[in-house]
Amino acid sequence: LHLSLFSHKSSKREWKPLEDHSCTDLPWLLLFILFCIGMGFICGFSIATGAAARLLSGYDSYGNICGQKNVKVEGIVNSGLDLTHKKYVFFLDPCNIDLVHQKIKSIALCVSACPRKELKTLADIQKFAETNGSTLCSYELQPSEYTTDPRAAKLCPKYPVPESAPIPFFHRCAPVNISCYAKFAEALITFVSDSSVLHRLISGVMTSKEIIMGLCLLSLVLSMILMVIIRYISRVLVWILTILVILGSLGGTGVLWWLYAKQRVSAGALETQIAKDNLQALLIYAIAATVFTVILLLIMLIMRKRVALTIALFHVAGKVFIHLPLLVFQPFWTFFVLILFWTYWITVLLFLGTTGKHPVPNEEGFVEFRMAGPLKYMWWYHVVGLIWISEFILACQQMTVAGAVVTYYFTREKRNLPFAPILASVNRLVCYHLGTVAKGSFIITLVKIPRMILMYIHTQLKGKENACARCMLKACICCLWCLEKCLTYLNQNAYTATAINSTNFCTSAKDAFVILVENALRVAAINTVGDFMLFLGKVLIVCSTGLAGIMLLNYQRDYTIWVLPLIIVCLFAFLVAHCFLSIYEMVVDVLFLCFAIDTKYNDGSPGREFYMDKVLMEFVENSKKSMKEAGRGGGAEGRELKPMVGADEE
Repeated sequence: LHLSLFSHKSSKREWKPLEDHSCTDLPWLLLFILFCIGMGFICGFSIATGAAARLLSGYDSYGNICGQKNVKVEGIVNSGLDLTHKKYVFFLDPCNIDLVHQKIKSIALCVSACPRKELKTLADIQKFAETNGSTLCSYELQPSEYTTDPRAAKLCPKYPVPESAPIPFFHRCAPVNISCYAKFAEALITFVSDSSVLHRLISGVMTSKEIIMGLCLLSLVLSMILMVIIRYISRVLVWILTILVILGSLGGTGVLWWLYAKQRVSAGALETQIAKDNLQALLIYAIAATVFTVILLLIMLIMRKRVALTIALFHVAGKVFIHLPLLVFQPFWTFFVLILFWTYWITVLLFLGTTGKHPVPNEEGFVEFRMAGPLKYMWWYHVVGLIWISEFILACQQMTVAGAVVTYYFTREKRNLPFAPILASVNRLVCYHLGTVAKGSFIITLVKIPRMILMYIHTQLKGKENACARCMLKACICCLWCLEKCLTYLNQNAYTATAINSTNFCTSAKDAFVILVENALRVAAINTVGDFMLFLGKVLIVCSTGLAGIMLLNYQRDYTIWVLPLIIVCLFAFLVAHCFLSIYEMVVDVLFLCFAIDTKYNDGSPGREFYMDKVLMEFVENSKKSMKEAGRGGGAEGRELKPMVGADEE
């Protein structure tokens, strides 16, 4: 009797969807709150003890803060000046950037106005000083001495002085033409050996900025349209998407080869460097598109028998979006909150850069502000806060989506759904499960930090380490990346289990892992095909935006290089498509875990009716048949899984 009772208890897990709500992982919530209090202390300390005026108003090379009276720095000439009327920082050579020390390697002065037009000679600089009262040469030179004093070559700005404008709130004169920073870009883009190429790339971006903005907006609109299509025509979406991707890939490849052939014929009539660059870029694009199209067609040929299996799953997910339309806007809210936090983090970082720093003369006779003591360790705390809180915000989105979909799935009568399931899910998250989210995001942070450290080491040692060390570093980085992705997927399913049964993170992760292992073949079939179809949706948006970009930029081919504008547009289109379709992917994963729990603990008998609808059940039965035909399925189950009558009623 005791054995039978023990067996019964161990075989039956008390899952009570939407019935029990209890606080989970409270110690982790307290730890997260203490950590956030520490972040707030760093913010307050950096503002209270740091020279905020030095950050906002700027300072010159002699330690004077612009726009105020200053105190004399011992041993530094030109320090302790009254610069009340000189409120802007001006660099004599603003384009000379020192990447190693992360600063502009130039003498900085406080001036009363930034030069709003290009000054080509010392006479122009002298005229500007006499007209506007803004002296752009060092303090010891008077405007009348600009053209006569031999020291002017060193103490006056490098000319031509570019047109500049003050940066809002930070009172620095910055060159208006972004191509001024070509040296900085050349140091970052190592594959560009000819500086003239980089200048043409930057000028191409500036010339095409209206087209780039329009194409980025187009990618956003296409993503929204695709989400609407997923909601309303999910039954035929898979086949439409497959056909469109095939036609888009073949059409895009054909257009690229046609444009290449056309420009190659007309290249002889227009022998400009830009035309040659565009011809070479077109050839690279055409070859890459051809290889990509061939690989894509081969993959779709291999997976053609499983494409039909995703139709039912997309149909059920489409129903979720019909009942929960606010899910579409989740990326916007998450992105908005992340932007707010990142803005706060960068602001505190800038203030932290002025904390505890004291003026110290350097070997050139100018002033540097250096940090001393244990304050430097605050930076590490601040960086960990960036990662943990960012992951916490993303995990809150996952928990919110999981809670809303769980509410939809385990509500038998869909007409009885809450008025706003998303808001109800947010309420449950805030009241009960913030500790679970904090713990899950902390685990991701523990993996992400070592990977970022190894990536930094690999970057710093680039070209210095031997082949064996380089290979080991890359292998470690790759392993940590794979571990991070696996933990992220497990975390997402753990959040779903928590939303279903209000269990703590470790229990939820264990239960979710057991469910996934027991349904390994189903997970492989659903995730592989479903994720691939969502990937095709991203490809469709990127290809459509890129094709529109090619057709628009083709009208500027004689004076604009395509490479950088097209890369920017395609990257932005992929990012937007990923943000939107990742929500759909998340919904599919949550639905599957709910379905697996439903089939494990319910059998369709009275009192243990299924929550799922008929379409999802048909999908699973078809999946089983397909796996059996492929020789990968096991024996048939002894009972037929039948959905509850009326579960599919909408």
